[in-house]
Amino acid sequence: MSNNKKKKLTPTQQEYQQFANNREVVKRPLLKNCIKAFLVGGIICVIGQLISTFYMYFFKFTEQNVGNPTVATLIFITMLLTGFGVYDRLAQFAGAGSAVPVTGFGNAVISAAIEHRTEGFVLGVGGNIFKLAGPVIVFGVFSAFIVALIKTILIQWGGL
Repeated sequence: MSNNKKKKLTPTQQEYQQFANNREVVKRPLLKNCIKAFLVGGIICVIGQLISTFYMYFFKFTEQNVGNPTVATLIFITMLLTGFGVYDRLAQFAGAGSAVPVTGFGNAVISAAIEHRTEGFVLGVGGNIFKLAGPVIVFGVFSAFIVALIKTILIQWGGL
């Protein structure tokens, strides 16, 4: 702040300005955070690919129908790791790298359930389990509906 502006401030305002300057947040290491998110997200995706390959090799799934069991397995593993407190530490380290893949969805669901379990199964867990993930599900279903509607209209007009 320039000296001219500082002179116009009252002593209390100057004191507050000094206090605010001392409390300013330190800049985050953006490149380092991006690299960590990229690596952890990539490792999660590699694990997903390994699970897909496992299902295709041992259970004879095809590439078309291996997606659902793979996603369910990833969500289940995430829920176990969240319950044991491991995934939260991973999320602290990786940031968006752990939140963007489907594992972030599993973590959001189980975290809300764990947080509200003391309120009972119906009102606590049942009422709050989709507090964070519910809007994501609704947006996904609504978006899929809109895309399907547009595609149907375009097919009817002979555009596709």
